[in-house]
Parts: sequence; structure tokens; C-alpha cells
Amino acid sequence: MSDHTDDGWFAGLDRGDPDGARAAIETGTAEEPADWPAAAVAAGFASDESDYYTALHEASLRATREAVREREQADDRQLLHSVRALDDCARMANELTERVAEWAGTQDPEADVDIGYVRELAAREPQTPATERVGSLADRVTDLDDEQTRLRAYIERTAPEVAPNLSALADPVLAARLIGLAGGLEALAKQPAGTVQVLGAEEALFAHLQGGADPPKHGVIYTHEAVHGTDPEHRGSAARALAGKLAIAARIDHYSGDYRPELAADLEERIERIRARGSS
Repeated sequence: MSDHTDDGWFAGLDRGDPDGARAAIETGTAEEPADWPAAAVAAGFASDESDYYTALHEASLRATREAVREREQADDRQLLHSVRALDDCARMANELTERVAEWAGTQDPEADVDIGYVRELAAREPQTPATERVGSLADRVTDLDDEQTRLRAYIERTAPEVAPNLSALADPVLAARLIGLAGGLEALAKQPAGTVQVLGAEEALFAHLQGGADPPKHGVIYTHEAVHGTDPEHRGSAARALAGKLAIAARIDHYSGDYRPELAADLEERIERIRARGSS
């Protein structure tokens, strides 16, 4: 609504201007409540109360749709979709590589579950209808593998722009994966370090909460060298230290966006102290 209590969100609007109505809904304010339907009728904006609420409903829906569209087009959402696509391509390529090797093994004693073999197979001239089909399937696998490469390159370019501190502490792909698991950079920035630590380990966490299973020490952050490169005895401490810094990095990236190299230095020092426990 407008800044004047005598006016409603509809003040000065044309009923045929949906974008103007959307802007009024999103940015308008009022100092106190008022009988807005009656004001709209008196101003000639609506023919009656029902017509007023119809217009309000239409404007609200448009504002919501545009807000959703803009959110989905945000850089962190593009990163979220790209890393999910990367994982999907990897999963399908792995499954189909096994299928190609199994099928090709009925025709070629040297068949191997390996992308290099699949590429070689795709380049062969088919000799029978069966080898033609295997070769065609091999083509699809190489396409998926190539798409993985392109997606990874896109993520490695984009993640440092979207989340510079998170990308520096982890790596661009892990940063994107954390953003994807959280549902966006803002959602990740609002997560406590303990939640960041176990992102990606939801099934193990659920099993623990149900009883009968140990709590997970880490989720996808296990792929970080600070965790998997630490002795298992101290891996939980390393995971907590890393998660704490990642949580801070996500908040800085979302709320300010300035790069702070001291975060990486602090993390390195902390991990060195943790690892020193095992050698003392």
C-alpha cells in the first residue's frame, strides 16, 4: 500500500497494468489499517468489494509468480541446478557404463567397465545389429561424460562468483554441492555448523535418530582433504572444524559477499593442530 493512509495499493493504478499492480503490492506500505475495499470503490478502481478482492488476488498472484521466477534465476539457484545435473549425469553414466560393458562382453572378451573402453567402443564400426545398438548406447555414455566435463567447468567458473569464501575453503564443486543440499545460499547461511557438517548424510542421521545407529560424523564434507586426509581417530574433530568455517563462509558470502582469505588460513592452522594430536 502507499505511504498515505487515504490511499490504497491501487492508488493511481490502471486495472490493465498488471506490472504496476505487482510493484504496488511488493513495495507499498500504510501507517495504519483502513477500509481499503471501500476506498477502492470510492476511487473508481473497483466496482464493488468483490471486484476489489479479485484485483488484489490477481496482483498478489502476479507478484508471487515474479518473485519465484526471479529467485529461480538467481545465480545460486543456477549453481544448485547445475550441481544436481552433474550428479545425475555421473550416476547415469556409471550405470550405463556397466550396462555397456556387460552387453559388449557377450561380443568382445576384452570388454571393460571403463569410460575409456566405452569411448573406444563408440568409435568402432558396427558389424551386426547388436553391435550397432551397443555402439549407440556407448555414444550416449560418452555424451553424458562430456556433459559432466562441461557442467564441472561451469560450476568451477560460477561458484567462486556466487560464494567466494565457501569456494575457497572447500572447492567450487563441494561449495555448489553444499548450496544444493541446503536449497540455496541463503538457506545454507542460516544453517548451524552442526547441520552443515552432516549435509548429505541425512539417511544416516535419520537412522541414528530412530535408534540403533551411531550418529554420522560428516556428510559430503568428507570429500574435503581436511577430513578424509585426517586420521580416522581425529576425523570427527576435523569435520567439526571444517563445518564451522564453512558455516561462517556461507554467512559472509550471503550477507556481505566480500572475500576473506584469513578464513582459509585459520582453517589450515586448526587442521594442523588436530592432526598433530596423532603424532604427539
